[in-house]
Formats: sequence, C-alpha cells, structure tokens
Amino acid sequence: MKEIVVSGIRPTGNLHLGNYFGAVKSFLQMQHDYNCYFFIADWHSLTTHPHPDNIRRSVKTILAEYLACGIDPELATIYIQSDVREVAELYLYLNMNAYLGELERVTSFKDKVRKQPDNVNAGLLTYPSLMAADIIIHKAVKVPVGKDQEQNMEMARKFARRFNTIYDVDCFPEPDSFHLSEKAVKVPGLDGSGKMGKSEGNAIYLIDDESTIKKKVMKAVTDSGPTVPNSEKPEAIQNLFSLMDIVSEKETYDFFNDQYNNCAIRYGDMKKQLAVDINAFCAPIRERILEIQSNDAYLDEVARAGAERARISAQKTIREVREIIGFRAE
Repeated sequence: MKEIVVSGIRPTGNLHLGNYFGAVKSFLQMQHDYNCYFFIADWHSLTTHPHPDNIRRSVKTILAEYLACGIDPELATIYIQSDVREVAELYLYLNMNAYLGELERVTSFKDKVRKQPDNVNAGLLTYPSLMAADIIIHKAVKVPVGKDQEQNMEMARKFARRFNTIYDVDCFPEPDSFHLSEKAVKVPGLDGSGKMGKSEGNAIYLIDDESTIKKKVMKAVTDSGPTVPNSEKPEAIQNLFSLMDIVSEKETYDFFNDQYNNCAIRYGDMKKQLAVDINAFCAPIRERILEIQSNDAYLDEVARAGAERARISAQKTIREVREIIGFRAE
C-alpha cells in the first residue's frame, strides 16, 4: 500500500513561480508514487475575514491552477477543506488537548500578533491544531512543507502523540516533514533579496500575460555592472541568474554568465531574454488555466469527486476516534 501524503494551500491568490518550483513540482512527482491528498485550505483563510465572494473566487482560482499545472484528479485526491466537515470535528477534539501556553509560543502566532495586533483571533492561536487535523484525519505519514512550517509540523506530531497517550491507543502515526530532494529549489523575487512571495510583492504569477511578465522583469533590481573579471555576484544579480537557471536553456545562462565574468554584461539584454524565457515557460500553463477556469462544470465535478474520496478516508478516522473517546460512532 502506498504511503499517505497530505498537503494544503491557502486560497490567498494566484500561484507564482515560487509556488510552482517549490510545492507544485513536488506534487507532480508525488502523485505517481504516493497516495496523495491535496486540499485547498479555505477554513484557514477565515483568520483574515475574507468576503464570501473572495473565498469562492480564490478557491476556484487555486483549483484551476493546480489542475493546469498537471495535478491529476485521477491520481491524487484534490478537495476543498470545508467540504470535509470531519476535519472540523477532529479539530475540536485536538483543541481539547491543546494548551494555551504551547499555542502562544508558536513562532508564526507571535509573528501575527506583532504584525496585526488588532486581529488576534482564536483561529490564529489554534492554527497548529487545525493543521494537525488536516494531516492526521487521513493518517498521513509524510507532509511536504517548507522550513517556515516546521514548528507547526512538530505540533502536529505532538498532538498525534498526545491523543495516543491520553487514550492509550495507537491511532495516529506521527507525520514526518517531507522533502523530495536534499536541496529544495528556492525561487528568488525580483526585488533583489529574499524569495518570491505574494506578500513581498516580488512575484511572477503563472497567470501573468507576456506584457506583465516583461514589465516586472525589466524593473528587477540590478547594479552598474562588474568592474573586476570573475567577481562575486551581489545578491540582486545572483537572483536574476538563479531565475535564468530555472527557466532558460543552459546555453543562454552560460552566455550571460560569461558576459558577466568578462565585465561585458548588459543587464537590459539579459532581462529581455529572461522575460522571453519566463513567458515561454508560463504560456502553456496560462492558457490551460484560462481554459479550465471557464469550465465551471469540470471544476465542480473535480471538487465533488475529491470531497467524496476525502470524506471516505476522514469518516473512517472519525468513527474510530469517536469510539476511542467514548462517543457514539455514527
């Protein structure tokens, strides 16, 4: 039997190149080798109090983009979190065994308190227990996550272990963080530092058209150019080369790298070529996104079928959990 993998993404906007090379590309490989559950975490998004129309639009967008990137609903279970209500029941049980002090010490919660002091809600505090419920409802053993989620993963393991200990059972496996390769691909942003991200405003989205891509790339941070042959690249310049290494042909990368090392680089030419190569990568995905987004019947069917499969797994777990706790199993 294939090992179970679970991963989710909050519906907060379009997928960008960082999402694709970070998470989605891993999903494309995992769906062939594991029993995968990929979900759209719309309950998690409620901590920011989105308008109902925004939730529906964002869920549709992320679902269409997942499918356009190549996640196959025949190979992996793709579902919307709120369609599987058993997750909320397990979330309740885990919260009963979670302690205020340990939740308040979670780094991501402390960051939110600092950044948004006027919106410190219970959903932010109990984010780790909902994330744990998302994972252990399917008894997942592997979860592909970034380093920023490692503390929440440790909480998920703690909650699984605590439930087993309290009730003296072996119900939940302790899920492991999972990376397909030793070194994950880090896609840099266009602002000269850090990684590509929505909140940083430095992202190129898979849905961006050719004109938008060119405008963004041409505004990327550069300097006046090297004056010493074979000098080390500043971070902003290395970011451009890192992007080119991801989307361009090796010959293209080598050409501009040689130009840099010989102090003959023309950043304008490099950025024009990079924009062309990024567009060539995004264009087929963009066309597929637009095609799928226009097909509401197909999106509804994928969501319905995914929810049905996810609920079969979730209901089995909840029946077992209710019996363990002492409730009537329905």
